[in-house]
Amino acid sequence: MALRDFGEKVKKQFADFLELPGDVMLDLPKITLFGDLKLYIENHRGIIEYSTSGVRIGVREGEVIVAGEGLLLRNVLPDEICVEGKITALSFSY
Repeated sequence: MALRDFGEKVKKQFADFLELPGDVMLDLPKITLFGDLKLYIENHRGIIEYSTSGVRIGVREGEVIVAGEGLLLRNVLPDEICVEGKITALSFSY
């Protein structure tokens, strides 16, 4: 087991023990999807690529990929991104 994996396991156990949300303790992205029209991503690492048909957003372990039509970046804040439009697919790349 790599040292990094061991550290992640300890953090997860600590978060579970204290009943802390994983997104806070483990720096995981928190994704909230409202139907197929709006998506919020917290704990991101920035926008990698943007077009009206696709958005790639960096997260701690890789990327969140949003595909759709008429996509628009509504809010781009240091801790949150909001994507609006017709969302047709959401995937993760590690």
